[in-house]
Amino acid sequence: MIRNFPWWRRASEHIQSLVFGEAWPANLASRTWTNRLRVWHERVALRKPLGTADRLRIAFASDFHAGPLTPLASTTAACEALNAEKPDCILLGGDFVSLAPRHATRLRESLSSLRAPLGVFAVLGNHDHWAGAAAVRAVLEESGISLLTNRSHRLPPPFERTLLVGLDDHLSGHPDPSGPDWDPACATVLLIHQPSGLLDTGGHSFDLALAGHTHGGQINLPGGFAPIVPKGALSRRYLAGRYSLHCDRHLLVSVGLGNSGLPIRLGPVPEIVVC
Repeated sequence: MIRNFPWWRRASEHIQSLVFGEAWPANLASRTWTNRLRVWHERVALRKPLGTADRLRIAFASDFHAGPLTPLASTTAACEALNAEKPDCILLGGDFVSLAPRHATRLRESLSSLRAPLGVFAVLGNHDHWAGAAAVRAVLEESGISLLTNRSHRLPPPFERTLLVGLDDHLSGHPDPSGPDWDPACATVLLIHQPSGLLDTGGHSFDLALAGHTHGGQINLPGGFAPIVPKGALSRRYLAGRYSLHCDRHLLVSVGLGNSGLPIRLGPVPEIVVC
């Protein structure tokens, strides 16, 4: 049984599949707002050395939501932008699909094009588990992307004191903080699908966390109020942007790239993050 995927959620996903079909909502949306893509640049100073190098360039993208609600052109543009930024490594925050595992194949060409000297790494999101994690995982692996599900990866020199840690999704996955080889002496970058993943670290230390899931609310009313925010204990508290946490830690929450529930965004512009 998939965690937090009750009958009413299954019924909702099925109805969306019937109503939206395969492509028409995304095609309609692509003629309006979705050609926009924001590149959010953020400089983050960590309190620990990275190794002999003094700067690491990370590119991050989340919430592709391949399917009828998100134009494929958005994924293509995002992957081109990720490569254009020439990052040392690329991190991907999950929700590669929305409604069906077969939609993951739409991402194969774009994801396979991603290049970074230190590699491309990913975790899964709640929609990936709901739709079919095995199919999504297969496409990621075929695209040369390393899954960091409850795993860690120490970067090579000159970043020998830098650790990447990934945890499974807080809502529908099985996050296990005992899986990664944590090292408090390392500058640790935590890759999670959603802000609530901060609750799954088991008390282990990190320095920078990257998350998505919230879509920034996806639809914002005047005054910046988001009436509908994806489920998660910390989704509304950390809706979008940069946050300073205790013990000199940092959290960056991206509004992501794709759509969920409706083929529109009002307010949050699709984005990738470079820090």
